[in-house]
Amino acid sequence: MKVLQLCTKPPYPPVDGGTIAMHSITQGLLAAGCEVRVLTVETDKHPLRSEAVDEHYRQQTHIESVYIDLGAKPLPALMAMMCGESYHVKRYVSPAFAEKLRRVLQEEEFDIVHVESIFLTPYVPLIRRHSQAKIILRAHNVEHMIWRRVAQSTRHGLKRWYLKHLSLTLRAYEVEHVNDYDGVVCITRNDAERFRADGCRRPITDIPFGIEPEEVTHAEVERGSLFHIGAMDWIPNQEGIEWLLDEVWPAVHREVPQTHLYLAGRKMPQRWMDASIDGVTVVGEVPDAMYFIGSKQINIVPLLSGSGIRVKIIEAMSVGKTVISTTVGAQGIDYTDGVNLLIADTPADFARQVRRCMDDPEYCDSVGRAAARLVAERYNTSKLTQELLQFYNSRLEQ
Repeated sequence: MKVLQLCTKPPYPPVDGGTIAMHSITQGLLAAGCEVRVLTVETDKHPLRSEAVDEHYRQQTHIESVYIDLGAKPLPALMAMMCGESYHVKRYVSPAFAEKLRRVLQEEEFDIVHVESIFLTPYVPLIRRHSQAKIILRAHNVEHMIWRRVAQSTRHGLKRWYLKHLSLTLRAYEVEHVNDYDGVVCITRNDAERFRADGCRRPITDIPFGIEPEEVTHAEVERGSLFHIGAMDWIPNQEGIEWLLDEVWPAVHREVPQTHLYLAGRKMPQRWMDASIDGVTVVGEVPDAMYFIGSKQINIVPLLSGSGIRVKIIEAMSVGKTVISTTVGAQGIDYTDGVNLLIADTPADFARQVRRCMDDPEYCDSVGRAAARLVAERYNTSKLTQELLQFYNSRLEQ
């Protein structure tokens, strides 16, 4: 089977949740014997660093990129607002990307065009004109849900109004255009149900992010250590860390003063790098994310908004880490609270869960072991790739 994978940012090297999820698809398909070609958007925020691309990966995927300036611009944003258009989607419209895509489609015939994110939907008509391939949307999130939740938690009136407007126009676009595809693959069951409720009439399934167990790295664990790791240029992560530092950590530190919190991730805001907070070390970007995860004891995930599935939770669980997360952060994961993941939705809940783990190390470790078993059984890339191929084939038979 020949697959063209269209990405909103370079999937290699896999450096954050989105790129890891896209890379997992690529590697799974290649391992299953498919031919995969990758065409990706690159931006100032997410450039394609040629020197970082493994030569074997380049030969396998023939990866190519087209630069698109996604920087927010007041005039286009205002025009989109006046026309009732989704500015999120409009930013991805690029004649250069369209031309490159047209050339790729003329050079090769594909069975499947796999589109990573609703934001690349404006190119579906072009694909239809130049290819007989079935077009599959990989929905990492229900995008408008993220922005709606961010708007709801924003205090500033004008900013809150504009974020709500963005979420509404994005919802209208998702509802209208999700049916442009031949099939939709959501990353969680909740997201698939949301699309159905919003009028998706196309075949739709949910297949989560996968990880290969042999890829993980183990390290000596610092007992009493809590950590958060995530791309800090993602608004829900910033929002969550604000809440963690302002409300959650003071409660945890009072209740369990022997613990220490580490904050890691790309694009860490300078205000946190410069902050001096008792019991907190702001690490910033780490050279080896899995080694960092392996060296700490408990993963704290204080997300208040978001959709899809948190890749970093799956990575932490895969190496036997105990995860304490909000309900929003853990959504999409087939967890059992108290068995393979711990839920905390208030500062007091976080303090209580951390206290329980510190007072009962065996219980804490048992949650981590159960988490690793869950990931091995449910989030294995090879198994999930077979589910994806079955869905592809069902669409090719139509």
